[in-house]
Amino acid sequence: MDVMVSARRDLEGLYREHGKRLWWALVAFSGDREIASDAGSEAFAQALRRGDGIRDPLAWIWRAAFRIAAGELQERAMQAPPLTEPMYELPEPAAEVTAALRQLPAQQRAAVVLHYYADRPIREIAEVLGTSTSTVAVHLHRGRNRLRDLLGDDDV
Repeated sequence: MDVMVSARRDLEGLYREHGKRLWWALVAFSGDREIASDAGSEAFAQALRRGDGIRDPLAWIWRAAFRIAAGELQERAMQAPPLTEPMYELPEPAAEVTAALRQLPAQQRAAVVLHYYADRPIREIAEVLGTSTSTVAVHLHRGRNRLRDLLGDDDV
């Protein structure tokens, strides 16, 4: 019983400290607040069910949340045509960046968001994406270049 209470407290602390940042990273990745909320909640719920069976809960939660969000994006793409207008409005700079991010392939988008917004090291991003560090470096390079082209900013 004490182990479950301890795991719950640890996850609660992780949620308080990292939940908001994870949610915003998922919004940037998916472009959808609902997907971000669902993926983040589901990742924490799965971590809670697993208890102490997770070696690095924070890394596991990030990996699970991004995989859940990616799966939801794939499922929605197969079910319905894309929306022409967003269901909510972001401030202008955020909307422009989010629109540019949506034009990147999913792996590039995830690498860019995890590295530049979530401040995750390449090694951890590789774990989240289930790929090698060199592949992540390529995704980051290509994603940065594509964003630079899309946003018209040489400082990206």
